[in-house]
Amino acid sequence: MLDLTVIPASGATLPEVRINRHLIGGAFVPSPAEPGPAPDGDSGWIERLSPSHGTVVSRTPVGTIQLAEAAIAAARAAFDDGRWSALSGKARAAVLLKVAELIEANTDRMALIETLESGKPITQARGEVSGAADLWRFAASLARTLHGDSHTSLGPDMLAVVLKEPIGVVSIITPWNFPFWILSQKLPFALAAGCTCVVKPSELTPSTTVILGELLLEAGLPAGVVNVVLGYGQPVGATLASHPSVDMVTFTGSTAVGRGIAAAASSTLKKVALELGGKNPQVIFPDADLESAADAVVFGVYFNVGQCCNSGSRILVHQDIAEAFTARIVELSRQVAFGDPLDPATQVGAIVSREHGAKIDAHVAAARRAGATVALGGKALEVPGLGPQFYQPTILTGVTPDMAIAREEVFGPVLAVLTFRTLDEALTLVNDGDYGLSAGVWSENIHTCLAFARGAQAGTVWTNTWMDGFPEVTFGGVKQSGLGREIGRQGLDEFMEIKSLVMRIGRTRAPWVRPR
Repeated sequence: MLDLTVIPASGATLPEVRINRHLIGGAFVPSPAEPGPAPDGDSGWIERLSPSHGTVVSRTPVGTIQLAEAAIAAARAAFDDGRWSALSGKARAAVLLKVAELIEANTDRMALIETLESGKPITQARGEVSGAADLWRFAASLARTLHGDSHTSLGPDMLAVVLKEPIGVVSIITPWNFPFWILSQKLPFALAAGCTCVVKPSELTPSTTVILGELLLEAGLPAGVVNVVLGYGQPVGATLASHPSVDMVTFTGSTAVGRGIAAAASSTLKKVALELGGKNPQVIFPDADLESAADAVVFGVYFNVGQCCNSGSRILVHQDIAEAFTARIVELSRQVAFGDPLDPATQVGAIVSREHGAKIDAHVAAARRAGATVALGGKALEVPGLGPQFYQPTILTGVTPDMAIAREEVFGPVLAVLTFRTLDEALTLVNDGDYGLSAGVWSENIHTCLAFARGAQAGTVWTNTWMDGFPEVTFGGVKQSGLGREIGRQGLDEFMEIKSLVMRIGRTRAPWVRPR
């Protein structure tokens, strides 16, 4: 018997299979055939099996280059004729606020399908969907307060104004792990700026994006301003990244795929924003509130089954407290509720796919071979009534900085424990890697915290907390964790183009050509 907290199948009744459609030019596009297997085994539909329950929960048509191009053309026309970009900030904000209301009114149905498609706990899905409404409200506030700069100190005969204008048509490509939340970190800010958009969600978790399309139309968004094309990265994502009528592409996903997006976009030199991977450290000093730190470490590594770019997947513990602190992490990990995502008591749900579960297991096996010790877990977890599409909470000790498990993103509930003795050594370990998304420090000494925050190469540094976020505070990484920023005022600026307007007042310009 495993000494873990496991929530068995709740026996909840699953809803009918959801049928998704592309949204192009303000209308949902009918597909040429009914969903279901064709005689040749290829119906042009993607059937999504719930990773936790193993049953079909949604069917999604496979997009084509032609559909992607039609969506881009619709977004281009909608931008160029000014039906959205020419509206006042007040008018755009009114639509965004209406969308926020509709998201809150539809939270339960959106959270349910997201739980079934992704495997995340229903309570987490509800929190993400309802919380995303606040992102839309904050973006609405930015739409009304958008402004440039004026320069009035250039002399009595000169005035210059720096304008911020919407960049144009934006391709938005989102991942499977936080399908609605990450879309809401991008889309409302692009709309607040006055851009038009084409969205491609992950083929694994498309449904909440399609539902949002319904809500956008209900809120009164003009046709063509937001379009949704479903399907695979090839060919849909590649088309959205490379098409010359697209002015910007924003992508969240793996660093490897991000490089491909940047390469595809380079042919037209369009703007690229990338939110990519991380191997995020938490550094624990002996003078920290160790109980709070331990709880945050457990949350940081198991939240969303570790399938999170911000996962706190490695900790650096001071040598003096390493043994006791690791023991406390193991003890708390046994109390975290893994199991049926539809049970409100569940804290950690299923791995998104069998293939991804195998990758996680391969990382752990490689760490064992390299000399790490498995202090807890290290294998698939069988949940009664649901099966093995889960992974045990896993803690690896004896990890050294040269091991792959200390440097590579696992994207699963796997924690690597390293040790250090000095602040300088800790910073060296933190910065010795390809990623720089987030980092954390735990200490009651403000000088330690500030020195760490200044020295850590990361887009976000948390002190005595982990993964707290606010719409007002921007987010993004350095090094191979990405380019650009999301949310906050900087998240709006990503979708703006800067134009300088220089004006001479009166006929004061001296002639360049002097008469003979």
